[in-house]
Amino acid sequence: MMLEDELHVSVRQRDGVAVIDLVGDVTTFAEERITNAYNQVTTEGAKQILLNFRQNDYINSAGIAILIGVVTEVNRHSQRLAISGLSQHFQKIFRMVGLAQYAEIYQDEDEAVRGLAVAATA
Repeated sequence: MMLEDELHVSVRQRDGVAVIDLVGDVTTFAEERITNAYNQVTTEGAKQILLNFRQNDYINSAGIAILIGVVTEVNRHSQRLAISGLSQHFQKIFRMVGLAQYAEIYQDEDEAVRGLAVAATA
Protein backbone atom coordinates (compact mmCIF):
# COMPACT_ATOMS: atom_id res chain seq x y z
CA MET A 1 0.00 0.00 0.00
CA MET A 2 1.38 3.42 -0.99
CA LEU A 3 0.89 5.82 1.88
CA GLU A 4 2.32 8.81 -0.01
CA ASP A 5 -0.74 9.07 -2.22
CA GLU A 6 -3.27 9.38 0.57
CA LEU A 7 -3.67 13.15 0.42
CA HIS A 8 -4.44 15.40 -2.52
CA VAL A 9 -4.01 19.12 -1.92
CA SER A 10 -5.30 21.79 -4.28
CA VAL A 11 -5.60 25.55 -4.02
CA ARG A 12 -8.30 27.85 -5.39
CA GLN A 13 -9.69 31.32 -4.75
CA ARG A 14 -13.25 31.99 -3.66
CA ASP A 15 -14.60 35.44 -2.75
CA GLY A 16 -11.22 36.69 -1.58
CA VAL A 17 -10.48 33.54 0.40
CA ALA A 18 -7.63 31.19 -0.48
CA VAL A 19 -9.19 27.73 -0.18
CA ILE A 20 -6.84 24.81 0.37
CA ASP A 21 -8.75 21.61 -0.35
CA LEU A 22 -7.47 18.56 1.50
CA VAL A 23 -8.80 15.29 0.10
CA GLY A 24 -7.73 12.15 1.91
CA ASP A 25 -5.71 11.43 5.02
CA VAL A 26 -3.61 14.00 6.86
CA THR A 27 -0.54 12.17 8.17
CA THR A 28 3.23 12.62 8.19
CA PHE A 29 3.27 12.32 4.40
CA ALA A 30 1.00 15.37 4.10
CA GLU A 31 3.47 17.87 5.54
CA GLU A 32 5.23 18.89 2.33
CA ARG A 33 1.98 19.19 0.36
CA ILE A 34 0.19 21.24 2.99
CA THR A 35 3.23 23.47 3.62
CA ASN A 36 3.71 24.04 -0.11
CA ALA A 37 0.03 24.97 -0.55
CA TYR A 38 0.19 27.35 2.41
CA ASN A 39 3.41 28.95 1.12
CA GLN A 40 1.85 29.33 -2.33
CA VAL A 41 -1.23 31.22 -1.11
CA THR A 42 0.91 33.32 1.24
CA THR A 43 3.24 34.28 -1.62
CA GLU A 44 0.13 35.26 -3.60
CA GLY A 45 -0.83 37.61 -0.76
CA ALA A 46 -3.68 35.68 0.85
CA LYS A 47 -4.97 37.18 4.09
CA GLN A 48 -7.96 34.83 4.53
CA ILE A 49 -7.20 31.12 4.31
CA LEU A 50 -9.59 28.19 4.54
CA LEU A 51 -8.44 24.63 5.11
CA ASN A 52 -11.29 22.64 3.60
CA PHE A 53 -11.48 19.08 4.89
CA ARG A 54 -14.73 18.17 3.19
CA GLN A 55 -13.47 14.81 1.95
CA ASN A 56 -11.08 14.05 4.76
CA ASP A 57 -11.12 10.64 6.32
CA TYR A 58 -8.35 10.52 8.86
CA ILE A 59 -6.02 12.88 10.71
CA ASN A 60 -3.39 11.43 13.03
CA SER A 61 -1.20 13.15 15.63
CA ALA A 62 1.45 13.93 13.00
CA GLY A 63 -1.27 15.55 10.88
CA ILE A 64 -2.40 17.67 13.81
CA ALA A 65 1.22 18.72 14.41
CA ILE A 66 1.44 19.85 10.75
CA LEU A 67 -1.73 21.93 11.19
CA ILE A 68 -0.36 23.51 14.37
CA GLY A 69 2.67 24.51 12.29
CA VAL A 70 0.38 26.18 9.75
CA VAL A 71 -1.44 28.02 12.56
CA THR A 72 1.90 29.33 13.83
CA GLU A 73 2.78 30.67 10.36
CA VAL A 74 -0.70 32.20 9.93
CA ASN A 75 -0.22 34.16 13.16
CA ARG A 76 3.24 35.28 12.08
CA HIS A 77 1.86 36.61 8.77
CA SER A 78 -1.24 38.24 10.37
CA GLN A 79 -3.55 36.07 8.30
CA ARG A 80 -6.93 34.63 9.30
CA LEU A 81 -7.46 30.88 9.20
CA ALA A 82 -10.71 28.97 9.06
CA ILE A 83 -11.28 25.23 8.95
CA SER A 84 -14.31 23.55 7.43
CA GLY A 85 -15.68 20.11 6.75
CA LEU A 86 -14.32 18.28 9.79
CA SER A 87 -16.32 15.41 11.19
CA GLN A 88 -17.77 15.91 14.69
CA HIS A 89 -15.00 13.68 16.02
CA PHE A 90 -12.22 15.84 14.59
CA GLN A 91 -13.97 19.09 15.53
CA LYS A 92 -13.84 17.82 19.12
CA ILE A 93 -10.15 16.86 18.83
CA PHE A 94 -9.24 20.23 17.27
CA ARG A 95 -10.93 21.97 20.20
CA MET A 96 -9.16 19.70 22.71
CA VAL A 97 -5.69 20.39 21.28
CA GLY A 98 -6.39 24.12 21.14
CA LEU A 99 -6.50 24.60 17.36
CA ALA A 100 -9.95 26.16 17.68
CA GLN A 101 -8.38 29.12 19.54
CA TYR A 102 -6.45 30.08 16.40
CA ALA A 103 -8.76 28.99 13.61
CA GLU A 104 -12.52 29.33 13.33
CA ILE A 105 -14.14 25.95 12.80
CA TYR A 106 -17.15 25.86 10.44
CA GLN A 107 -19.43 23.05 9.33
CA ASP A 108 -18.90 23.66 5.63
CA GLU A 109 -17.11 25.77 3.06
CA ASP A 110 -20.01 28.18 2.41
CA GLU A 111 -20.31 29.04 6.09
CA ALA A 112 -16.52 29.45 6.41
CA VAL A 113 -16.24 31.77 3.40
CA ARG A 114 -19.11 33.90 4.78
CA GLY A 115 -17.45 33.97 8.21
CA LEU A 116 -14.11 35.06 6.79
CA ALA A 117 -15.79 37.74 4.64
CA VAL A 118 -17.52 39.18 7.73
CA ALA A 119 -14.23 39.12 9.66
CA ALA A 120 -12.45 40.89 6.79
CA THR A 121 -14.88 43.83 6.90
CA ALA A 122 -14.96 44.02 10.71
